[in-house]
Amino acid sequence: MSDVRSEILLRCISCGREFPADSIIYFCGDCGNLLDVVGDIGRLNPIELKNLWASRKFTMWRYRELIPVEREPITLHEGGTPLYRAEKAARWADVKNLYVKFEGGNPTGSFKDRGMSVAITKSLELGRETVICASTGNTSSSMAAYAAAAGVKAIVLVPRGRVAAGKLFQTMLHGAETYTVDEGFDTALQTVLSSSRESGIYILNSVNPWRIEGQKTLAYEVWEVLGDGEYVVSVPVGNCGNISAIWKGFKELEMVGLARTHPRLVGVQAEGASPFVDMVRRGDERLIPVESPRTIASAIRIGKPVNWLKALRAIRESEGLVEKVSDEMILEAQRLLASGEGIGVEPASAASLAGVKKLREQGLLDRSETVVCVATGHALKDPNPDLVPNKPRESSYLARR
Repeated sequence: MSDVRSEILLRCISCGREFPADSIIYFCGDCGNLLDVVGDIGRLNPIELKNLWASRKFTMWRYRELIPVEREPITLHEGGTPLYRAEKAARWADVKNLYVKFEGGNPTGSFKDRGMSVAITKSLELGRETVICASTGNTSSSMAAYAAAAGVKAIVLVPRGRVAAGKLFQTMLHGAETYTVDEGFDTALQTVLSSSRESGIYILNSVNPWRIEGQKTLAYEVWEVLGDGEYVVSVPVGNCGNISAIWKGFKELEMVGLARTHPRLVGVQAEGASPFVDMVRRGDERLIPVESPRTIASAIRIGKPVNWLKALRAIRESEGLVEKVSDEMILEAQRLLASGEGIGVEPASAASLAGVKKLREQGLLDRSETVVCVATGHALKDPNPDLVPNKPRESSYLARR
């Protein structure tokens, strides 16, 4: 069966200018906006596609006709993550049906592995042997692992003292050359963008459009399990890349002819780091950065998300919603998932469930909804024993019972 790899282009999300797919660029040369990977997928045969996918192992590369890379992929068998039905969480959030898409099941424990598999593969196609990223933790640990698998050099910038120990340990264990900056993630990213212009090192933050091509496969997996019904997908939002990737995946299912309808998306941020939610609520297209973002959810502690325009398009086109939640509500949702469902997620992941509950309390979601909460990372990515109410007891306690 034919695919679209020979016909792909990079297209500016704002002015529409197009660039060859082998261009090593991250922003439009005319207007400075981000780029999308585009191809003529409308001519693919949906029945043939569905049969092909069903015959393959359940990883994200079963969808390779829609993943536009030329060479054999660098893969650690990412994707194919569980979609759990969570009845206790549904009752807590007051919705009819609730599912948790557990991205903690990926090789390094987060959704970033999907995009990194594609982006590292693309870096080899483009002849780049050194890759770089700024990170709050999940991106760096994923990039380090996939760079190790590909045999390329990885350089990482992280905010000093603001990255969870589990993520920093992974990054260093996989051999990445790791540097700290005194400011937050946004400054680290600007440093990466500036340095790469002179060095030619390949950037693997979500400004890289190839990352989206891996992350969009989450939508394919949800569709394969839940089908074409109408439902809501709730996503934690930090740098705004993942929600835009998921929306692209659902749109492509419609373009190919596999889906007739699409879900509504919900983007959830923490109250101390909510520039995107605030912008959507104002009803304009002017992102006002949060200079010193603060939240227990380190993975979404980002004050100046670079993918905000793509995310805004996702919310508007899907007729979706946005919400921001307190750290207290995030931790309550995290504990509910762990002790009620047996699903251990990092705090940022729990924001998706907390946002659903808050929207229900405000009457902005119907009780009859079916909701998919995207849990972006494993609990061990961001452990904090001080926040767990069930503390260890002295062994003498058992003798007294």
